[in-house]
Amino acid sequence: GRLIGFAARYRSAVWPGYTHTRRAMPSSAGLWAAALAEGLIDSAESLGGIWPRVDRSPLGSAAGYGVPLPLDRRAAARALGFGGLDLHVTSVQNGRGKLEAAVLAWCVDVAHDLSRWATDVVLLSGEEFGLLKLPASLATGSSIMPHKRNPDLFELTRARAAALEGDFAQVLAIKAKLTSGYHRDFQLLKEPLIRGLERSRDMLAIARHVVAQVEVDRFRSSEALTGDLLATDEVMRRVQAGRPFRQAYREVAALVKSGTSFPPAGAQSLLRVRRSVGGAGALELGELRARIRRARRWNVALQTKFDRALTRLAGRGR
Repeated sequence: GRLIGFAARYRSAVWPGYTHTRRAMPSSAGLWAAALAEGLIDSAESLGGIWPRVDRSPLGSAAGYGVPLPLDRRAAARALGFGGLDLHVTSVQNGRGKLEAAVLAWCVDVAHDLSRWATDVVLLSGEEFGLLKLPASLATGSSIMPHKRNPDLFELTRARAAALEGDFAQVLAIKAKLTSGYHRDFQLLKEPLIRGLERSRDMLAIARHVVAQVEVDRFRSSEALTGDLLATDEVMRRVQAGRPFRQAYREVAALVKSGTSFPPAGAQSLLRVRRSVGGAGALELGELRARIRRARRWNVALQTKFDRALTRLAGRGR
């Protein structure tokens, strides 16, 4: 949600889009933030695919072969608020590690989005780019250079993403190549799962705290909208005037090669020609906000169901 707020505030802040740190085409700070927000929303929505596996009761499976008693496993599942049952008792043990891996895979997916955001901030706030500005509260000093301001929060976010991949890999390695039934190896699944969840929580908390404090340097952004960055716009202008694309492309390529500079363009004119859905001039932030609302309603419904089950078990309700 805060990334969407950032996108709304800087939707008109046009700056260069980069490929492999090289200037590619005009883009905007709003498009950058909106794209990152959409990636996180995709991850939030994908929880719906994992949840049915979490929402199954394993009770009554014992050590993997059940017990010689007429247990009503479905009644126990309903009493605990589960949506269903792990049907065959041996599948409960065979599934150990799979659920932990699925949860950590989701965490890694989120971590990669946060790592991309953090890496972009580190890069674009550097002196060579200068498109983003970090307040002093988000930077630390150097042990030897008094003028240095390090983007530690963002670098540590990136590092946590890599460490989280290690937690995921550990779970995959522990659960691999085991026979059916219970193994003491499963005891070692808890540590990487809990550690990975804590790392994910910390990364999200940090991102939520700092997003609104990052600012766009509008002057540096507009100053960078010159030179061959506008070459593709010139190609499209000639195409709209009636030239075949191949001819226009070759003409502009020759101009770039000769060192010809293209006249600067204002932010509004650059946004005006990028009005296709999802382009820099048509961010459609309302659609992202609607998706967030749906995801929140889903989360609230599940939390309410869980709380009611705990209330019943504690004897405080019917």
